[in-house]
Amino acid sequence: QVQLVESGGGLVQAGGSLRLSCAASGRTFNGYSMGWFCQAPGQERKFVAAIRWTAGTTYYADSVKGRFTISRDNAKNAVYLQMNNLKPEDTAVYYCAADRVLYLTDASKYDYWGQGTQVTVSS
Repeated sequence: QVQLVESGGGLVQAGGSLRLSCAASGRTFNGYSMGWFCQAPGQERKFVAAIRWTAGTTYYADSVKGRFTISRDNAKNAVYLQMNNLKPEDTAVYYCAADRVLYLTDASKYDYWGQGTQVTVSS
């Protein structure tokens, strides 16, 4: 059974940085895609970034390009989201997701999700 546990969220001022971590367990993740999604109150869950586990290819939402970086550590079975130059509109619960998906920007394609970690950016 795949388990994903996020950590690293918190309260930060605009312009600040946070690093989110996602500890993955339950299987090997070769061939999987790992994604980060966020959801603000009253809004749909939306794509932030994703990485192909084997190739390391990365993908980003336009709103975070140049500010966020997704990476993985094969030895630790972990995925990270480095978030720089944070803006108040980045405030949301951030979720880690995993699955064998082709369309990795589509949240509905992922079967495995973490519990989420809150990111709050004050102005």
